[in-house]
Amino acid sequence: MTAMDTVQRYGAAMATGDLDGVRAVLAPDAVWHQPGSNVLSGDHVGPDAILAHLGRFMELSGGTFALATDEALPAGDLVVTTVTFRAERPGRDPLDQRGADVYRVVDDRIQEVWLISEDQAAEDRFWNPA
Repeated sequence: MTAMDTVQRYGAAMATGDLDGVRAVLAPDAVWHQPGSNVLSGDHVGPDAILAHLGRFMELSGGTFALATDEALPAGDLVVTTVTFRAERPGRDPLDQRGADVYRVVDDRIQEVWLISEDQAAEDRFWNPA
């Protein structure tokens, strides 16, 4: 299996809300690096922490968070995806940005994820408490 295959399995599981499928594609010590200076920022280690972290996007956005992958490019054990993500929160400007997600795959499992937003300051304002 290629790194691209692994990331595609992850994407398919996320698209259908298959949390067991997401868990299955994450390495036991996977690290999700969430950038910025907001309540979601920081490193989240292991499938349980990563799944809880992903759930917070939905919780904080009242279920409106949506992510779409535009392109995916493999480079050895890395896969870079360009994405569009959107969310809404009462009393905030809607979040509507492009970004890039970088996945490092080891032994057919996602080992690390790095996220890059086009406007991190706007994303920080969106996710932080009012």
